Amino acid sequence: MKIFARAHQLPPRLSAAAVILNSGLDLIEADEQRAVSTHGMAAGAYPFLRRMDPALFTRLLARSEVAVGMALLAPFVPSLLAGAALTGFAAGLIGLYLRTPGMHHEGSVRPTQQGIGVVKDVWLLGIGLGLVIEELRERRQH
Repeated sequence: MKIFARAHQLPPRLSAAAVILNSGLDLIEADEQRAVSTHGMAAGAYPFLRRMDPALFTRLLARSEVAVGMALLAPFVPSLLAGAALTGFAAGLIGLYLRTPGMHHEGSVRPTQQGIGVVKDVWLLGIGLGLVIEELRERRQH
């Protein structure tokens, strides 16, 4: 089995994986109330999700989080692929933050108290973009 992650990529991959995997595993056991709440927040930011069943949405979200977390944990998954998955996931979280009223101060990206829990995930976007940019730069040099 070939290892695709470089040694210096492992700490950010592992730290992001720990957070995302924990969230996904926790969400797998979501009850109906949590599914409705999770779906409602997502559908508020992304209206096309309103047509989706809350329980199905929550199951798919949980499985997606677990998949992204596992891809980051597994050093045989290329960093470009793991980074792209993380970037997409984190971009969705930042979109949720920017599109949800009350998460940030009006006319600003600065978070309100309600938004701190979501905006802090900007570090996930940074890790994902860092992995993608490094891998694309490496491919271009070779």
